[in-house]
Amino acid sequence: MNVPPPPPINGPSNSNQVATHSIAEFLAATAERDNPGDVFELESSKMLEARVRGRIWSKLGAMVAYRGNVKFVREGMMEGGLGKAFMRMVSGEMSPLAKIEGDGLVYLADAGKEITILRLSGDTINVSGNDLLAFEDTVTYNITMHKRVAGMMAGGLFSAALSGSGMVAIVTHGKPLTLRVRPGDPVFTDPNATVAWSGNLTPEMHSDVNMKAIFGRGGGETFQMKFQGEGFVVIQPFEELAPAPPSA
Repeated sequence: MNVPPPPPINGPSNSNQVATHSIAEFLAATAERDNPGDVFELESSKMLEARVRGRIWSKLGAMVAYRGNVKFVREGMMEGGLGKAFMRMVSGEMSPLAKIEGDGLVYLADAGKEITILRLSGDTINVSGNDLLAFEDTVTYNITMHKRVAGMMAGGLFSAALSGSGMVAIVTHGKPLTLRVRPGDPVFTDPNATVAWSGNLTPEMHSDVNMKAIFGRGGGETFQMKFQGEGFVVIQPFEELAPAPPSA
């Protein structure tokens, strides 16, 4: 539904008062916004509205509300072939996905994280498994294990390579920052703060065991992901520890 811009809500006159507003003001300030035509739209920086007409994919458990005739189906272990099944089995970083099918509106969120919508037009982007919120059915994905990194990190490092044409929603703790990678000017990032990178880049692990890493926090200072070539890398202002891979 079309809702006019919310009116300003007057704050308290002093620090001892609590701001109050009428039901009408509250509804105007918090009601959903409608931008017809887009499959994904942001209701707020932390809430995604997905318009389902057929099928989309989302992180399992990301649904917070829906309307219409839709159903949620967990992605099968063998869906996508044996290669994907093996990657899911050994990776603790790739969160399970859900197929959302039918006709309706679904609202998605992930632990209060900021949401960014990307539109692919024949591009490829790698997204850290835990930072992928949703994508259109027109976008294909493959789980990638980065061999040059796996030998230096327990469980390796897994990401989803998304390609094709359509919308992709990613999540970050705080506002994301995109760093350009240029020939001769590599970018080093903390693996736990790295969200996404352009499809043509392949990260390598860079080791820097020094006194700061040993006696400081250790972790981000010890190992960094090295990106070199031509492209970009997206980071967040937060070091997110990936869950441990499942035991055999």
